[in-house]
Amino acid sequence: MKFRSLIIKNIFRNKTRSLLAMLGIAIGVATILGLGLVTGGLATSAQQALTADAADFTVIAGTTGGGGGPDGASGGGAPGGQGGQQLINQTKVSEIQQISGVQTAAGVLRTNVDLNETSNTTNSTSSSTSTSGSTTGPSGGSGQGNFRMMYSVIGIESSNLGLDDIVITNGTVFSSDNQVIIGEMAAQSLNKTVGDSIVLSNQTFTIVGTYETGNFQDDRGIVMSLGKLQSLSGNTDTISLILVKATNGTDASSLADIIESKYPNELSTSTSLSGMERMNNGLEIIESGSWAVTLLALLIGSIVVVVTMVKSVVERTREIGVLKAIGWTNKRILTMILGESLLLSLMAAIVGIIIGVSVVEIISSTQIIRGIEPAFSAILFLEALAVAIFLGIIGGIYPAYRATRLSPTEALRYE
Repeated sequence: MKFRSLIIKNIFRNKTRSLLAMLGIAIGVATILGLGLVTGGLATSAQQALTADAADFTVIAGTTGGGGGPDGASGGGAPGGQGGQQLINQTKVSEIQQISGVQTAAGVLRTNVDLNETSNTTNSTSSSTSTSGSTTGPSGGSGQGNFRMMYSVIGIESSNLGLDDIVITNGTVFSSDNQVIIGEMAAQSLNKTVGDSIVLSNQTFTIVGTYETGNFQDDRGIVMSLGKLQSLSGNTDTISLILVKATNGTDASSLADIIESKYPNELSTSTSLSGMERMNNGLEIIESGSWAVTLLALLIGSIVVVVTMVKSVVERTREIGVLKAIGWTNKRILTMILGESLLLSLMAAIVGIIIGVSVVEIISSTQIIRGIEPAFSAILFLEALAVAIFLGIIGGIYPAYRATRLSPTEALRYE
């Protein structure tokens, strides 16, 4: 009988024991594969959920020294600060839109206004105005008694609100130049609601919706169409910043570097990291838990293989003695036992992969875990096979070593 045929035959001598061993290893492999599929899918789903509409990074004038990313100012760069900021020619939006890897590029104009003043004069972002949240006296300077809060005004096309993390909480988005939406905090402060009117630069606007961004500065603000704010502020064809969203599969950081290299000393970029860091921290905790379960599955699988192979060696003590008596070397005996262990583990791996994929697909199709799509990858399947090989080697080493230490004469007397 050929050596390979002998190994296969030995595995199925005791079918019940071999099947139980295969089942134990298969469950371990299925657990590892299933956790990998779900964890990978969770990472992808969480990233897509957090960045479904929001811009990946902001482009601002290069000499401003940078500004907040989408998390820093609800997707915006630096608003008009002390000493003002440089504006960007609006033609840069269409130029950046043409760069490979850019899904969407949208211009945004930001300014501040004192809504407590009767005239509500809008201040240009390039003029020296206080930032939102600062206090000014009646004449615009610092005061001791009559403090005033500046409100931010954002000009952006209604179709690009999602890029700036602007979420409508009540009403609708603006559809004409005489309509605006107002932040929840500003609406509360000014006692305004949907349907009310508000005066900016001596022009009356109808509030058609309220919004939230999760950013204090922008939630104390007003959003209108980009063209209208450009007209009000006198900043025709200029913007404060450009929101950029990368296409799926494009690395946002690399794309930001490409844009900076294309416009050296003219434009700079600021990526949004805080939200992604929070997501990554959460995913690291999930992955740590996944690894803990994986290690437990490996431990159980190893024990199953060891117990199975030790039992096999004990039952075949006399047979091993005969093989040694007719000239089989310790190396050949060792190879046979390890071969049986490896083959048993690989067969179990195939069963485990089928079980793991089937269970995850059932969970996904029945929406037991909502919003998570399994992340299939060749690497994950190779890892499952590698785990099976590892279990086969680890589980077979001791039984193989024990078989080689048997004395032929003692083995032949074994009953």
